[in-house]
Amino acid sequence: MTAHTDRHENAAARYFEAWNATRREDIEKAVAAAWTEDGGYTDPLVEVRGHEQIAAVIAAAHEQFPGFVFRPLGAVDGHHDTARFGWELVNEQDGSAPVAGFDVVTLDDEGRIRQVLGFLDRVPAGA
Repeated sequence: MTAHTDRHENAAARYFEAWNATRREDIEKAVAAAWTEDGGYTDPLVEVRGHEQIAAVIAAAHEQFPGFVFRPLGAVDGHHDTARFGWELVNEQDGSAPVAGFDVVTLDDEGRIRQVLGFLDRVPAGA
């Protein structure tokens, strides 16, 4: 455990809030709260920078997986300006989780996300 655990957990909570927002204005507001203005998001499928592009990636995920929510998997682990955590995309109807991954985030001095490096551990067949 580090002295900055709350900082890392708060950043992860804001991150999940952004990914679980569904209305466009809610996504934009949550992204602005979670990321620095020039913050980035990179995973095997996409590499974007800035609030507008990050919000578009989140909106596209909701279009592809309507009725799904992002849930943390396990605890947030962090040190210095870096945190890591697992997640899964869960279908609220039947509880299935076709997508799961692991993210590493770097934070600025205020605890906002500078960069997300995402890894996909489980993806649906044919995706």
